[in-house]
Amino acid sequence: MEALITSRVVPVQVPCRKLSTLSANSSCLELRRFPCRGRVSFMNHPKLLRQVTASVQPQELSALGHEGNTVPSKEILDLWRSAEAVCFDVDSTVCVDEGIDELAEFCGAGKAVAEWTVRAMGGSVPFEEALAARLSLFKPSLSKVEEFLEKRPPRLSPGIEELVKKLRANKIDVYLISGGFRQMINPVASILGIPRENIFANNLVFGNSGEFQGFDENEPTSRSGGKAKAVQQIRKGRLYKTMAMIGDGATDLEARKPGGADLFICYAGVQLREAVAAKADWLIFKFEPLINSLD
Repeated sequence: MEALITSRVVPVQVPCRKLSTLSANSSCLELRRFPCRGRVSFMNHPKLLRQVTASVQPQELSALGHEGNTVPSKEILDLWRSAEAVCFDVDSTVCVDEGIDELAEFCGAGKAVAEWTVRAMGGSVPFEEALAARLSLFKPSLSKVEEFLEKRPPRLSPGIEELVKKLRANKIDVYLISGGFRQMINPVASILGIPRENIFANNLVFGNSGEFQGFDENEPTSRSGGKAKAVQQIRKGRLYKTMAMIGDGATDLEARKPGGADLFICYAGVQLREAVAAKADWLIFKFEPLINSLD
C-alpha cells in the first residue's frame, strides 16, 4: 500500500486523450488538497460526517432462482470465519447509492450517467471506458463536489456499521475498495472507523482554479481488473492467509482469483446483478447472516 509518488491524469473528453502533464500550479494544488492519497481539506468538516442509514428491502428469493448459494456450505463458512481481512465495495454495498450516479444527478446528468453505470457494473464494457465516459458527461468541479458532499451525506446500508464493528472487534482488518472517488469515500471511512490507508479508490483531479481535469489513472481501481489488483497488493503487502471480498458488481467478483480474495460474497440488498449473483460463493440480502456467523 505504497503512496503514489507521481500521478498521471486522464482527462475525460470524448474522444478521450491523455494530458501529458499538469501545470506546476495544478500539481501543487493537488498536493495541497490531497496530501494523503486523495484526502481533501473539506473532509474534516463536521457536517460531512453525518450519515443516513437507508432502508433497503431485499428482493423475494422465490423470484430469483439463487436459493442454492444463499445457504453457505461448511467450507464457505469456514473461509468467512477464518478471514484475516475483509474488503468491501462501497457503492450499492457499504452505501445504498452509486456515488457517481448521485453526483451526476446533482450536476444535472443523472440519467445518461446511470445508463453507463449499469453497463460497467454488469461487465459489458471495460471499466476505464465507462468511467471516462461518465465523467465526460458532467465534468464536476471541486466546488460542485464540495457542495454535493455538504448537501447529500452518505447513506449507509442497513447493518453495515454493526458488521464492520464486529469485524474490528474480532481483529479482522477492513478495507474499502471502490471504483468511486476518494473525495466521496473518505467521509464513509470516517463514519466506520476505517483508516484512510485502507482505502483503494479513484481520485478526481482539479486544476489550480478548482476546474475538473480528469482522474488519476495510477489508481488500480481506475481500470478493469483493478479491484483484483488492489486485493492482491493488499495480500502481498500484509501476508494475509485468507481474505474475503464483499460487493455487488462484476468488478468485485474479479477480486476472487489466485493471490486475491479466497471468497466472494455477493451483497444484493440494494442491487441484484444476476450474472454476478450466480457466480458468488455466498449470496446475501442482509448483513445479519455475516454478523451472526462470527459469534
